[in-house]
Amino acid sequence: MSYGSTFPRAALASHNPYILALLMSWSPLAPPTRLLGVTIPAFLRSRPIKLDAHGDATRTLIAIDQIEELFVAGARHQRYRDWFFGQLADALRADSGLRLLLSVRADRLTDLLQYERDLSCGDRERFPLEALSAEGALEAVTKPILGTGRVYAKGAAELMVRDLVKIRTRSDPLLQPQGVEPVQLQVVCESLWHTLSPDTVEISKSDVLQYADKALSEHYDRELREIAARRFDGDDRRLRTWLRLTFSDRAGGGRLIRQSAIRMAGVGRSAVALLVKRHLLRADERGGESSYELAYDRLLQPVEQGDQQVDPPLEQLRPEDFLREAEAALREGDLVLAAKLGDEALARSREDDLRLRARIESLLGNVAYERGNLVAAISRYSTAAKSFETAGAAASVGLLLTAIGRLRLAQGSPADAVRDLRAAMVRVPADLTIQTELAWALWHGGHPNAAVGVLDGVLDREGDNTDALLSRGQILAGMGRATAALRDLDRARPLHWPFAKGAHALALAETNSIKEAQQEMVEALAETEDHGPLLWYAAKVEKLAGKTVSAVDLAKRAIDAQGPALPEHLAKDAIRLADSRV
Repeated sequence: MSYGSTFPRAALASHNPYILALLMSWSPLAPPTRLLGVTIPAFLRSRPIKLDAHGDATRTLIAIDQIEELFVAGARHQRYRDWFFGQLADALRADSGLRLLLSVRADRLTDLLQYERDLSCGDRERFPLEALSAEGALEAVTKPILGTGRVYAKGAAELMVRDLVKIRTRSDPLLQPQGVEPVQLQVVCESLWHTLSPDTVEISKSDVLQYADKALSEHYDRELREIAARRFDGDDRRLRTWLRLTFSDRAGGGRLIRQSAIRMAGVGRSAVALLVKRHLLRADERGGESSYELAYDRLLQPVEQGDQQVDPPLEQLRPEDFLREAEAALREGDLVLAAKLGDEALARSREDDLRLRARIESLLGNVAYERGNLVAAISRYSTAAKSFETAGAAASVGLLLTAIGRLRLAQGSPADAVRDLRAAMVRVPADLTIQTELAWALWHGGHPNAAVGVLDGVLDREGDNTDALLSRGQILAGMGRATAALRDLDRARPLHWPFAKGAHALALAETNSIKEAQQEMVEALAETEDHGPLLWYAAKVEKLAGKTVSAVDLAKRAIDAQGPALPEHLAKDAIRLADSRV
């Protein structure tokens, strides 16, 4: 689930990446900035109601594939996952005609179980995708060729299915036949079909014997070499050795390995996930723990026999291939690998392929941004913007300038941020998100009234723009316009971000709801410790509550904070409070 790793991440205000990615998949023509702040229930409510022949509303099915990608980032994205599944649960409770289908890899099932009860609304079913039965596999082999002019000779299709069943068990003779892997059946049938001469009418047993196992061997060798080329500099010997040492038993057969017993050293967790995704490893979940086994036992053959067939196709890979792998690495949080693959993609790209080079530079800018290297991120984004400008892609330039503007603001240069954001507005005048970012740059630069004026214009054009409502409410609270701030913030609920909660708390305190304000501020401060504006708002709440000592302490913390720093026009007031006698 991703909205594209070449999209300049710094262009987006604080958001839930999982919710945004899902909404992007449902509305692929909408730019990510347009969907910021939209909740899953709100998006579904905005869709037209479909009626059946009797005029009754039809049921709606939400199907989300590869839900395991939500768990790749580990504990650092726990809040986003909780928020994501919470919104799905809210949508299900709000619409009795809504149904949810989640597809998850077996080795990630336990991660999903913690959310199962909230999502089930009383009814839930699990449907494990098992291997095809012999009967099902035979049907999958024979039916697609009906009407093509080709037929299987008597017993040929059955022979293919029997061989594919044996492949699942031949590495362990104690196992009972368990059916056919759909991927393997697809590989064999497709290869057989394209390998036969055009004038072949009857597919014989000898054809099956000649091509079936050879097709699988070539398929898995090719997959392994491509993974090695992209992740291990073409060293498929290293990857084969790791597979053999990890998954072979003393007799040379395959074995099932628990996830906790797998030694990731030398390959990395992201490479294991890729092996599962490309079907070289088969994932299973037994007894509450994930396990893995090789999908094809020929991969256990000694390294010397395994890499004499074909040279690694490193030179055959295109820059787009490396870019795609770099995007995958970035999604998985492997910044070192993403940078390495991105640099390789850039080195292989043509100087005149401006759009591709711009996408690569943007991805490398995202890597720098995730590393916290704002200078490098601005440099990469600027290079990408120049290439897109030359290529005539004004909208892409606008997004990159927005990203640069937000980074300038994070560097403490609001005037430069205003300049870049105004330039972005020229390229994309209809993008209200850029105007909202401009308002924040003006506020940080000491022009709160001008910021509110910009947000007024946004809300005049789109009255339910959540980001604009949140932004205006947060700014108005600091200006002492509590009633107007509460009106905006209440319309923008739920308030997930700490500063939004802090602004709401300050507005409550300014309307004499002191106890409620203090409680909400405690919740906001528990989520962040270095947010200058939030700490200043907390100081003002404590001062209104008559807690001068804690107000002074919070003011001092606000002055020292850097994530983000307190704007200069607010810092003056904070310094006065910090220097006051207690």
